[in-house]
Amino acid sequence: MSGTIAQPDRLTCAPSRAARELGLKRGEFDLAVNLGLIRSVPDEGGGGGRRVARAEIDRLRAADGFPGALRERVATAGTNEGAKLMDVTPTRFTSLARFGLLVPVRFYLNRYRAVVWLYLAEELRQFAAEKSNARLLTGRTPAEMREGLKAGLDRRPRNWRGRHIGFLLRQAGDDPWAHAAAVACLLDPADVAEVVEDPYERAHLNRCRPRLPAHGAPGSPAAELAETLMTASEPDEVAWFRADLAHTMETARRQHPAPRPAPEPAPQQMPATTSAAEPVAAPAEGSTAPPAAPPLPGRTPSHGLLGWLRRRGRRPTG
Repeated sequence: MSGTIAQPDRLTCAPSRAARELGLKRGEFDLAVNLGLIRSVPDEGGGGGRRVARAEIDRLRAADGFPGALRERVATAGTNEGAKLMDVTPTRFTSLARFGLLVPVRFYLNRYRAVVWLYLAEELRQFAAEKSNARLLTGRTPAEMREGLKAGLDRRPRNWRGRHIGFLLRQAGDDPWAHAAAVACLLDPADVAEVVEDPYERAHLNRCRPRLPAHGAPGSPAAELAETLMTASEPDEVAWFRADLAHTMETARRQHPAPRPAPEPAPQQMPATTSAAEPVAAPAEGSTAPPAAPPLPGRTPSHGLLGWLRRRGRRPTG
């Protein structure tokens, strides 16, 4: 039938399907999306994930050097392979990375729950080719680096978080709630609660929360270690994330307040007066005042009081 709108699943495809068609492993595909090499779109089916347009796959497949060129741009290397690419010892490579000069792009935990950091091979080659870095690759390690490493300095987790927040914000686009949720997912929940005090706003942030890399079953030692690595810990880093979260939340509140439950209807008010036809309860024995009641038609409140006193066999005093 002409003029029929194509179904969304024909215009886009799931990440697993896109990875196969592009000749990439799933980890390579995810990294390519994070780096902006593959454009993805939100899953309109409500799954909360991402999909890839058929047109984007066609564009990549038509590029020069496909698929080798794309795979080369997402190739990663660990310490030993990275040291070979840079023509340095593994010890020197680790020192450069711990000092923050080499920024990891991914990490995983091996079977001994040791953290294995991965770096973009393309970036390692560029670093080694830069003439200004020659003194860092050979000879004696600079004094500042030696002192920092001696004190236990390790900037790899922080550098990974700094890089990953960039990935998340790219996917968030112009949506302030998605931006805020991306920042919040790298903060300790206690910090988020201090910045975002409203529980309905925090619940909405959780619904917008992006998926972080999974490492082990939830609650396992591996998952807890990974969560520690993915949570901002240094004071200035935490302060930056908190300030960004507070600023973005102001924009999110103005543009689209968090959903809240519908207010409960107000209870119905009882009639303010009693009908004259309704009986009035007699006062208790020994009472010195009549019960509260509206005046009878044609009589003033004082007449009603005097009449009641006469019926009780009393005379008004004063």
